[in-house]
Amino acid sequence: MSDWHESNNHYLDVSLQWLRLRVQRLIDDGRESVAQPATAAPVDSQSAASRFSRWRKTTTTTETRLLTGGCPPTLDEQISAIAEKRDQASRINPPPALSMLAERFGLSEFERDTLFLCAALEFDPSLDSFISRCQGHPSRNYATFSLALSVFDDPCWDALSAHRPLRFARLIEISRPAATPLTASALRADERIVNFIKGLNLPDDRLTALLQLCAQSTSDDLLAESQQTVVKEILERLSHSATQSTLPIVQLVGADQGTRMAVSEAVSAALNRRLYRLMIEWLPSQSSEIEILARLWQRESLLLPVALYVDAEDAATVPSETSRALRQFLSSGIGIGFIGVNETPIGLGSASFTVDLRKPTSAEQCIAWEKLLDSRTGAAESDRTPQLLAGQFNFSLSDIHHAVTTAHSTAPQQSRERIWGVCRNMTRPRLDSLAQRLESKATWDDLVLPVEQMNLMRQIAGQVRERHKVYESWGFARVMNRGFGISALFAGESGTGKTMAAEVIANDLQLNLYRIDLSAVVSKYIGETEKNLARLFDAAESGGAILFFDEADALFGKRSEVKDSHDRYANIEINYLLQRMEAFSGLAILATNMKAALDQAFMRRLRFIVNLPFPGVKERMAIWKKALPVETPKKDLDYERLARLNLSGGNIHSIALNGAFLAAQNGQTVTMPVLMAAARFELRKLEKAFSEAEFR
Repeated sequence: MSDWHESNNHYLDVSLQWLRLRVQRLIDDGRESVAQPATAAPVDSQSAASRFSRWRKTTTTTETRLLTGGCPPTLDEQISAIAEKRDQASRINPPPALSMLAERFGLSEFERDTLFLCAALEFDPSLDSFISRCQGHPSRNYATFSLALSVFDDPCWDALSAHRPLRFARLIEISRPAATPLTASALRADERIVNFIKGLNLPDDRLTALLQLCAQSTSDDLLAESQQTVVKEILERLSHSATQSTLPIVQLVGADQGTRMAVSEAVSAALNRRLYRLMIEWLPSQSSEIEILARLWQRESLLLPVALYVDAEDAATVPSETSRALRQFLSSGIGIGFIGVNETPIGLGSASFTVDLRKPTSAEQCIAWEKLLDSRTGAAESDRTPQLLAGQFNFSLSDIHHAVTTAHSTAPQQSRERIWGVCRNMTRPRLDSLAQRLESKATWDDLVLPVEQMNLMRQIAGQVRERHKVYESWGFARVMNRGFGISALFAGESGTGKTMAAEVIANDLQLNLYRIDLSAVVSKYIGETEKNLARLFDAAESGGAILFFDEADALFGKRSEVKDSHDRYANIEINYLLQRMEAFSGLAILATNMKAALDQAFMRRLRFIVNLPFPGVKERMAIWKKALPVETPKKDLDYERLARLNLSGGNIHSIALNGAFLAAQNGQTVTMPVLMAAARFELRKLEKAFSEAEFR
């Protein structure tokens, strides 16, 4: 490549000599005032003429003297000789940058030379004195179309058109004050183009401020076999469209952003192109700015082997002005381009085709976990772990690589707990902004329920743990189309342990538990509730989390008879929930103390319904014994008497906590009088009738 740079510089040097001679001929012919009024002041160019004279002597070659029989060559003979030398200098492989530029943009010979005239002033500032002489004034030391039409042979008026490459692709910049003719306006070569002609091919700074270069990986391990098939399909369709004037946009539809990016990077790598990413929110809002951005990118795609990925994951929530800007930008023709959307393809108004993308199958994820964990930990450690990880976390292969690498960097001797913890943390960021994460500390020993309910709870945890074995190893995934998720309803009065039961399951499975805040989900604006729910379920699809809908009857209520538009849209929300719950692949727990208020369609789709009864005396005694921690100082507690108080488990825990504070404030230990006083306050708060004889 260094040899090419030397050859390119030699071509530019010869081209500068050729340009100087042509400008000098224009001066010698007496046309010093090109495109200027006849009364323009003459230019004192003695120093410039002397510099040209010295250069002219040094560039008089032996060949030209021989051709003229030893007489000094005329100016036309020098121009002819240097033109031939320039032609010889251009015969390199690859061609000079100026020749490549002319070929890629379809420039005529006149347009190519006009562009070089503008760039030459950047390469050789001494040219400005000759330019000012030609144009009849010392301040007019810049290139113009009028000068180019006079200096070069075979002038072409079409080169001035706004639709020709010089202006359309912004290869030159025109400074045109008011009332100045186009032919007399100052021309300047764009900085990006000047650098390219010189041999420096770096992206335009105006684009790199908006675009992000993707760190492409050439490893095939980042794409599963099913995704590599999609890459081949895209390459084939792009190949068939290569003869068209504009290539179609590839719309990648899928919920996982990592998968969309990985496929885009693989296609770009196969085409030897660098992939840049543009967020839809970064698009300018003004139509003129979008037009400039589109033309700069079109130009860049001809100067560099690039491809563009437009991240439109949140296209459904952006303002209408941004959607309009996106359609305008993509319809201008951006070369090889991808647009990543979450669910529904976007109507672009330009050629495009849609490809549905899914994450690797659970079996493919399991193979990837086995391969990576075997190389880091050995078979003994990874014997069961890959199946558990693949069954719970729905990751792309790049996410799996990242998880293993992160775990290895923090602890070279990896363990299942370390890998599992990294995976849990990877799923947190998206959900933390949409729901409240509960710290799960309760264990099976803390849960006091009848045997039947305890067995149902353990079945829920067991089904979550063994999903990969049943669905993949035992073939149920092959015969099922939907219903891979697990949904459960916890029904019971307030304080019977619905939230604690969810915490116990989450702690046992080592998963994050998120309580859905209905005030943040339900919206009075039509369609907003569905959008909020879609973001919530999509964020939870990667696994590692349990969704806990507290007071579910407020969201999953019965559909009503349609009497007005409000009833119709309320029913639409419930219908959407029915479909989305059935499509959700994780564990969703609904809790309610009004089971009868739930729509029957939800009841049918629930895999588990656990009725949590009001605790009896036996259960209340067990709850009282576990309500006070071991570290709490206590004395002479009568658990049988406490169990006779008709209270739920939640009320018992409140009494225990209030009693501990009462004892701490008075410098005492927790005794029966303290707990009975706290119980009296609790019953009054609940407005429950009681007899004072119970507290003597």
